[in-house]
Amino acid sequence: MRIAIYPGTFDPVTFGHLDVLERATHIFDEVIMAVAPNKTKGPIFSQEERVDLIKENITHLSSARVTAFQGLTVDFAKEVGAVAIIRGLRALSDFEHEFQMAQMNRHLDGDIETIFLMPSQEHFYTSSQLVKQVSNFTISRIESFAPQNVLERLKALQSAKA
Repeated sequence: MRIAIYPGTFDPVTFGHLDVLERATHIFDEVIMAVAPNKTKGPIFSQEERVDLIKENITHLSSARVTAFQGLTVDFAKEVGAVAIIRGLRALSDFEHEFQMAQMNRHLDGDIETIFLMPSQEHFYTSSQLVKQVSNFTISRIESFAPQNVLERLKALQSAKA
């Protein structure tokens, strides 16, 4: 069985993330969305909340699951028996950072490949960061970028701030 992990902060999960996940399920027998803590990015949702938000949106994908993880991505990949790390590329601006991470991961464990997948054209410019920024002002204008459960949680956060 060929397993891949799709690591990220996913704060919040977007349709772009879910699109890349679905594409990966066509290539691998199992894809694990691995939710990282990444406190340096200042997540608005806890790691557990992010896992729950994703879980609700992948029930239709029998070969996908989600879990939280700590530590190095390659160590987690090895722990679950993954042969590949999936990374999404939206634009050229993503490439340099992703390339550096892929090279470091290859240095740490040369048996695990990094596979780059691009989301559909309608999700090329979608990012969690942009969704968070726009959600500070309006939820209705980001409906095409994030699942309903994410929009509801963002609205609740917005209401709590008011």
